Amino acid sequence: MDKFIYKKTAGITALSASLTDFKYKKHCHEEYAIGVTLRGIQHYNLDGSLQLSYKNGVMLFNPEQAHDGMAHDKAGLDYVMLYIEPQLLLEVIEKKDIVRFSSPIVYDYQLEQRILSLSNAILNEKEDALCSELLISLTDSLIQSNLSTDHKKDNTLIRKAKVMLHSNLENVLKLDEICNQLNLSKFQFIRLFKAHTGITPYQYFLNCKIERAKQLIEMNRDIYSAVAECGFVDLTHLNKHFKSVYGTTAFEYMSHLN
Repeated sequence: MDKFIYKKTAGITALSASLTDFKYKKHCHEEYAIGVTLRGIQHYNLDGSLQLSYKNGVMLFNPEQAHDGMAHDKAGLDYVMLYIEPQLLLEVIEKKDIVRFSSPIVYDYQLEQRILSLSNAILNEKEDALCSELLISLTDSLIQSNLSTDHKKDNTLIRKAKVMLHSNLENVLKLDEICNQLNLSKFQFIRLFKAHTGITPYQYFLNCKIERAKQLIEMNRDIYSAVAECGFVDLTHLNKHFKSVYGTTAFEYMSHLN
């Protein structure tokens, strides 16, 4: 039986997951995502390449890095993930500019153990002070081997498009209006956007709506206001898309929050 448990504290969300049949649709997260495969093989496509994380593999996702996900075979898999808000990570490592993971999967025992320590502390609702100390230990391991400041930046048009998409989450996607302001045809824009982000403008827009709904649920503990503010037709509509990204419905996600 597929199982997803989320807990959040101090800007970090921990996920404990066990899945067999469930498949994540292609999506991205605003946070850094760092995880460990505990059993089985995690199978996903990242930046156009197939990735396989075997037992003890440390998975590293950059913010807005598009990917899907599933168990590689019928045996299923168990894993944990940490989702760390970018500003928090930069604060801890004392950097101002965004940094990127240089490898998508590594096998590093010390890094693995520090991820497991922090995820266990969050999932077991330990004190914020302890979680903060464990986060420092984790980032120390990341700095040693996996962080780089060398990365491809979005071009000006893509940055402008993202701002426009984020500013209209309560409405339907108005692709023609965006294209007019960027002076691109609809097809030029879709190709350009996908080339830079790995997903289409519609997928990105829907992903942003789901992320925003999650943030509102965390802040207000009110699912129905998230439905209204993010432009979903009803709760069923939100739950369908929420589950495709998080493996659980919006209500189930809210029930796990402290």
